[in-house]
Amino acid sequence: MKRTLFSLACALAVAAGPALAQSQGVSKTEITVGTIQDLSGPLAGFGKQARNGMQLRVDEINEQGGINGRKLVFKSEDSGYDPKRAVLAAQKLVNQDHIFAMLGHIGTAPNIATFPVLFPKKVINFYPLTGAREMFEPPNLNLKFGFSVPYYDQTRTGTPRLVKEKGAKKVCALYQDDEFGLEVMRGAEDGLKTIGMQLAEKTTYKRGATDFSSQVAKLKSAGCDFVVMGTVIRETIGAIGEARKTGYNPTFMGTTASYTDLIHKLGGKAMDGFYSTSAIQVPYLDDASQPIRFWANKYKTKFNEDPGVFSVYGYEIMDNFIQGAQRAGPNLTTESFIKGMESAPIEPDMFGSDTLTYTAKKRLGTERSRLSQIQDGRWKVVSDYFK
Repeated sequence: MKRTLFSLACALAVAAGPALAQSQGVSKTEITVGTIQDLSGPLAGFGKQARNGMQLRVDEINEQGGINGRKLVFKSEDSGYDPKRAVLAAQKLVNQDHIFAMLGHIGTAPNIATFPVLFPKKVINFYPLTGAREMFEPPNLNLKFGFSVPYYDQTRTGTPRLVKEKGAKKVCALYQDDEFGLEVMRGAEDGLKTIGMQLAEKTTYKRGATDFSSQVAKLKSAGCDFVVMGTVIRETIGAIGEARKTGYNPTFMGTTASYTDLIHKLGGKAMDGFYSTSAIQVPYLDDASQPIRFWANKYKTKFNEDPGVFSVYGYEIMDNFIQGAQRAGPNLTTESFIKGMESAPIEPDMFGSDTLTYTAKKRLGTERSRLSQIQDGRWKVVSDYFK
């Protein structure tokens, strides 16, 4: 009998163990999370939108009573897109603010620089705003949750699909002379192999370039009728604008790096017809979808500016974190949160995001993209998801 009671006591102690284990950033009344954004550097426009989108969702959930009775506390730091500043920001968030998780940290190099600060304290790196493979591959796989499809996979799947649809004969690439541009180009190359084609011409530019006349002339003289673009905002507008001026009108296809309303707002009518791989819808204030229209106007009322794609990313990142934390139940720990995220898919929302699924070995929610095109000065989704 004594042995039975002793065994029962041991079993109860083991069962109670996790309930007594207090994870960093979780108290009886609050859950503290943080983000590191570029609020003062080259991506400040995106960083501010992402932070505001997160804040909007935090305010909503707190108005509704929080997460399983706990108020969500949101801390934000500025990295200026500098890895060294990102480390200092992470040290403050982890060691002083005691965050439970890092949400939506922007940029590949800043993220990687902060891993040694986050992971020894079991702080989860949740949905970083970069598609780099380090965000969802070992080491420390259990503390990573990714949602950004890598640029390589975007062009590997998107290029052959749109090339076939357009009946293109000469596919070429214009890309930034760095790892980002190479990822885009390599994805296009490997995608074309699946339909028995290859890149007919390649041309590059240095980051920060403003004159694309020589690159456009090279593509035009080669007879390229389809151009894969490893470009960001300014370079997309510059290259397409130069092509239009010379009467050169191939199909241009970019990636999520150029999927922003700034393309048509800054580039004007010349940007009509441009394609990009994408996921969510751009949130226009007069969107045909009533829920998106309501959300966009709510955002504008709160922050006194129009929302953009990164506003939606920020909102979705916080919303998906909330879903994982709610699934974890009242005893929120790192382990229970991970189990919550793995327990069921994150379903699509009003912005058209893909279904996201996670397992112990799969930490990228989806590998699928879809295509959007600028038509009459605004982005329109023109395909279903594909992989």
